[in-house]
Amino acid sequence: MAKEDLLTLEGQIDEILPDGRFGVMLENDHRIIAYTSGKMRKFRIRSVVGDRVRVEMTPYDLTKGRIVFRDRGPGGGPAGPRKGRR
Repeated sequence: MAKEDLLTLEGQIDEILPDGRFGVMLENDHRIIAYTSGKMRKFRIRSVVGDRVRVEMTPYDLTKGRIVFRDRGPGGGPAGPRKGRR
């Protein structure tokens, strides 16, 4: 495994922590602390308890990760027309 290789796993958010961090329960029943990636923060993608997420982790520290994608659940479409800035 090269130094730059990342592990990508799927899980579910089970707790919201301070400072923009989340407790994520992975599919292999391990719990990690994860933060949102820069693109998710930039585009203000909100995550709540119960969301399915994709997490990138380094092989050196398997207790921390970065949330890179939030899967839409059933009925997770747009909430309606957005109001533009005036």
